[in-house]
Amino acid sequence: MSLIEVQNLTKVFPLGESIFGGSAEGEVRAVDDVSLNIESGETLGLVGESGSGKSTLGRLVLRLMEPTSGSIRFDGRDLLSASRREMRQRRRDMQIIFQDPFGSLDPRMRVEHIIAEPLIIHEHALMVSPSAKPAKGTASTARRKRVAELLRAVGLDESALQRYPHEFSGGQRQRIGIARALALRPKFIVADEPVSALDVSVGAQIVNLLAQLQREFGLTYLFISHSMPVVRYLATRIAVMYRGKLVEVGPTEQITTQPTHAYTRSLLQATPEIELTA
Repeated sequence: MSLIEVQNLTKVFPLGESIFGGSAEGEVRAVDDVSLNIESGETLGLVGESGSGKSTLGRLVLRLMEPTSGSIRFDGRDLLSASRREMRQRRRDMQIIFQDPFGSLDPRMRVEHIIAEPLIIHEHALMVSPSAKPAKGTASTARRKRVAELLRAVGLDESALQRYPHEFSGGQRQRIGIARALALRPKFIVADEPVSALDVSVGAQIVNLLAQLQREFGLTYLFISHSMPVVRYLATRIAVMYRGKLVEVGPTEQITTQPTHAYTRSLLQATPEIELTA
């Protein structure tokens, strides 16, 4: 069953002002008539070089950006016709893991508050009945318990709760970002180049963690990367994006051993192999 259904999705950016003054003519079609489905429980790897439009597509699917045209359905519901209130409810099920583990965490907040922030915004995600009026301190106790569970799930312990982001390594920060994305028990996560800012060994640990969490929580991923070896390891299917268009989509084995598009072949030839073990 398709969790995500995208049809003819397009995002056009006007070029804006010219460096010589006045307005530059034309437009950039960052995402150009893209259609794809993501099945519940699968990982769709979205690959392409920088500027191919893959990150824009990921943000469009989450409706963090508004498309110029096209349609997006999540779990059978039309996202583009959803009201602000409906979208707030939908965002419980749709989260993002960002590329930069250094810039995506507020340096002024302790880890406990970083991970708990989505829980505070969406109190229904707590282990307390939303119809009940909990005794004083019950909600904060439930939040702290949930945050501790999330830290353990991503391989960190409770000693991290009162520390700040700058006290952690890049890989540990990305684990904190993953814990935050899991806080509301989402069905779907866009992982936007989550290991590109990390060294190879740490990146491999994060990829293995994502695979483990998918099995544990039944997650569906759109995994965005420029690295074919990483996508090959994690993805069920691969979609190749070039200049805003999807040029090839298929099972991982087919795309990585028998690609039909010249651009896919060039990506495979250009990317060095890396060791990723289960």
